[in-house]
Amino acid sequence: MRRTLRRRHILVATAATVVFLGLVIGGVVSSPGWPTFRATFLSWPDAKAAFPSIWHAFWKYNVVLFLVGEVLILALALTVALVRQSKAPVLLPLRVLAVLYTDIFRGVPTILLVFMLVFGVPSLQLQGVPNSAFFWGLVALVLSYGAYVAEVIRSGIESVHPSQVASADALGLSRAQAMRYVVVPQAVRRVVPPLLNDFISLQKDTALVGAAGLFEALFAAQDYANYNFNYTPYVVVAGYFVVLTVPLARLTDHLQRRAMQRERAGVL
Repeated sequence: MRRTLRRRHILVATAATVVFLGLVIGGVVSSPGWPTFRATFLSWPDAKAAFPSIWHAFWKYNVVLFLVGEVLILALALTVALVRQSKAPVLLPLRVLAVLYTDIFRGVPTILLVFMLVFGVPSLQLQGVPNSAFFWGLVALVLSYGAYVAEVIRSGIESVHPSQVASADALGLSRAQAMRYVVVPQAVRRVVPPLLNDFISLQKDTALVGAAGLFEALFAAQDYANYNFNYTPYVVVAGYFVVLTVPLARLTDHLQRRAMQRERAGVL
């Protein structure tokens, strides 16, 4: 009976999906502007012509910004979260700075921060400081997302029951040792799904640095579109981002299901 019901559900779902997609595709293809849209956004010759420059820019800048930025964001966010959770009186100035950092950089739009750092810092002509758009675009992404991720990690730390700290104290562990060996490992496991969601957003927002003149994938597509009056490269760039973010999204869903199963098992 279960197998029969499951097959029936699969057939009904498949049929409904095929009918829905068929209606949508049929409505789009039969629209009066479809030939113009296809020539402007779905031109295969333009896609092939723009592919090499977009591919090069995507892997050289967008992927590198994502991978390097992810590591730096985790380190910065964990440091800020631990500072905000500290109780030592001597660390009060650092706690104030951590609060100001999270409040300010969560309030400033990321693209505005990119403009301010990419164009503002090089104008100061500081000695020994890089002036490249890539460097300051990376710094802008790290500062912006570090504030959000710090709050995610802090919420995970606060979700750990105080009895865990009390047990660590009873075992003779110091406050720092309790955070390192007891609290932080549990907190990180609990916040992995929202962290992955933030990193999915980070991957998409690497395109923001193109607004400041960095020749990344979106800028390469825009350059081709401006010279050839065809917007197919934008679709190519969108496909790159989708291919890179969909596996992360599926991994996030998988981890959320595992966390829910563990919680239900604990309740039972």
